[in-house]
Amino acid sequence: MTMPAGAPPTHHTPAGLALGFLTGGVIGASLTAFISGCVVEKVPLIVLGLVLPAVYGLVLFGSTLPRRAREAAVVPRTALAVIESMEAVGGETSDVPVRFELTVAPDEAPAYRVEIRQDINLVELPDYRPRGVVVVEYPPDRPWKTRIVKRPTPEWEERAAGAQVDSVPGPAMKSDSPAGCAGGLLTLLGLLLGAGAVLLLFRADLFGPAESGTSRRPSVSSSSSSTTTVTSGTGTVTIGPGRSMLDRGELRKAVESLTRGADERRALTVVVQDRLLTIVFSPTGVTSAGFDPRSLPYDRLPGLVEEARTTLGVASPKSWQLSADGVTGSLTLRVMVTGDGGTGTLEADGQGKVLRRTGS
Repeated sequence: MTMPAGAPPTHHTPAGLALGFLTGGVIGASLTAFISGCVVEKVPLIVLGLVLPAVYGLVLFGSTLPRRAREAAVVPRTALAVIESMEAVGGETSDVPVRFELTVAPDEAPAYRVEIRQDINLVELPDYRPRGVVVVEYPPDRPWKTRIVKRPTPEWEERAAGAQVDSVPGPAMKSDSPAGCAGGLLTLLGLLLGAGAVLLLFRADLFGPAESGTSRRPSVSSSSSSTTTVTSGTGTVTIGPGRSMLDRGELRKAVESLTRGADERRALTVVVQDRLLTIVFSPTGVTSAGFDPRSLPYDRLPGLVEEARTTLGVASPKSWQLSADGVTGSLTLRVMVTGDGGTGTLEADGQGKVLRRTGS
């Protein structure tokens, strides 16, 4: 079978690997700078942690603008396609992400097989079934970007109603190929190097001797099941083996252990990993920024982590991290999953409602 265009792009090109390494470095440097600045109360570090990702995003957006403009200028083609198979892959909202495998039969080009993922409303889901004929659109130079047209014109709707499309043999094209472990390792390496660079450049502020009479030793308490550490700017709780912060009541208890006796204290960031909780508190005297860490939607967090592990297309997920960010005053939840297939991010609002998903 002759494809209408070249194979879809892969993540393991030199440019893709370099971008993953650079992205990891920016994440590591900005997060380390922000948390360190809050701990030692250094405004330049806090500003660096907030500005660095914004500048990186603008540069990345500007560098890809010409390519996206060229792609947007391409007029999509319309064709008929037959649904070879379909599978709902998750979702708790009215729009369900569905994985389709289609045979697309353009009027003036060879037919091809493609696998796509598209959100379908629950009410419209019965309209799609295996061996059903649908109308699709695709860019002629990127056939793997095929999308089902939910509201075709009357002419195409009439053609689809009476058409019969023959299947073609696979394999099906996909929008992305597996990134493999190289991309994930380079992203992790960049994250570690970015964090290390910030610690090295600001080591005098972070690790230098404190002035006499002004240092405050961290408060550390431990038990057979957990260890709690509280400083002027952060608090951490580490639980023992065989337990998880996602266990029922575990995260709520950990948060309350760090906020007990500090009813008015707000958090800028809450970071949750399997056995570790970290809270970055608002600077003393600042009450307008941040959020109450006890207001997290605890009942929704295990479901968000599970949804991120299973619906973002990350093969063999190995680790996850949930962060709650309230720097701007509006609480945002982000779950990042890392595995052999790269990384994926799920974003939700303060009530745990999923807003967007970003695959690897």
